[in-house]
Amino acid sequence: MFMNSRTGWARTELEGLENEGRLIPIRTLEGPQGAWVTIEGKKVLNMCSNNYLGLANHPEVRKAAQRAIDEFGMGAGAVRSIAGTNSLHAKLEAVLAEFKHFDSSLVYQGGLLANLGSIPVLVGKEDVIFSEELNHASIIDGVRLSSARRVVYRHLDMDDLRRQLSEHRKEGRKALIITDGVFSMDGDIAPLPDIAKLGEEFDAMVYVDDAHGEGVLGDHGRGIVDHFHLTGKVDMEMGTFSKALGGMGGFVASDSGIIALMKQRSRPFLFSSALNPGDAASILRSLEIMKSDDSYLKKLWENARKLKEGLVESGYNLGDSKTPITPVMIGSEKLTLDLSRALYQESNVFASPIVFPTVARGSARIRLMPSAVHSDEDISYAVESFRKQGAKLGIIK
Repeated sequence: MFMNSRTGWARTELEGLENEGRLIPIRTLEGPQGAWVTIEGKKVLNMCSNNYLGLANHPEVRKAAQRAIDEFGMGAGAVRSIAGTNSLHAKLEAVLAEFKHFDSSLVYQGGLLANLGSIPVLVGKEDVIFSEELNHASIIDGVRLSSARRVVYRHLDMDDLRRQLSEHRKEGRKALIITDGVFSMDGDIAPLPDIAKLGEEFDAMVYVDDAHGEGVLGDHGRGIVDHFHLTGKVDMEMGTFSKALGGMGGFVASDSGIIALMKQRSRPFLFSSALNPGDAASILRSLEIMKSDDSYLKKLWENARKLKEGLVESGYNLGDSKTPITPVMIGSEKLTLDLSRALYQESNVFASPIVFPTVARGSARIRLMPSAVHSDEDISYAVESFRKQGAKLGIIK
């Protein structure tokens, strides 16, 4: 293998991660997403995918992508502002705006790019951002790119947010409160009604990243704004297509003026090729399925309830999750990796470890993600596997 003195430091870094028990194995799937997947030639129960509603391999979603490729070709061919916008993009943005109860929306090539591209359009160096301390990395990076003053408030602490707004709101010309809707590592939910009230009181825009609320919360999975009946009270809602909707891409929904300005200034929109036609068409089909059939949503929540009940009865700590996200809290990073490895090797359960720096030191966990495509038997098997392997390792009695 090629290596020289200028790049050898990388191997030293990797050895350090391995010695600390933080070197995470990256598994390669050999087929489509589903309740069971093939890895290294064997079938394993998939408990760590974001495929909440099972739409990633839904036959109608696949057919929609195939038809779009036949009609529009494989790639969009250009950035949206030159020759990359096609009728599928326009239709998807209109359908999204209607589904989310906003005036308009803008589609991006990924959820991360939606945050990186939108936040710097909304605020700049003369403005101030009030950011939740456990916000997703893409929000943190978007805030940095904006050059706005950043004020961090404590997790879910509305008293602290009020205090920070009182002390710092006047330091910015414009202000933006930004939060995850569902926190991806813990599964808890932002107190969005209180945030919206504070935004109105202190003349601050409110932006919610609902990546893990799409297809999970609200009427037919419309998300956290709908869940809390806050239509018209939240200024921007960001979402992703790569989780419950089963595809690739992201979006921001807001009023028509904000979206029009993003089309003029958002760098991923202006400088990166547009979402591929097959992706846009598949997301449109996923939205149609969600709007017409909420049985997937109901099955997701039922599976999550059974999974959590079984794990708690087994003696595991699941934190304070209020959503299907199920963090099995271990603490020790090495023990977390050991449990994940034992589940995979001995029980054929695919459940990835989450360790520092993704979460704080001492809070390592295995984050389970039940799906609508899991059967009752799948959930029972997962619980029994955790019970068996956790007892062997001394994590539970």
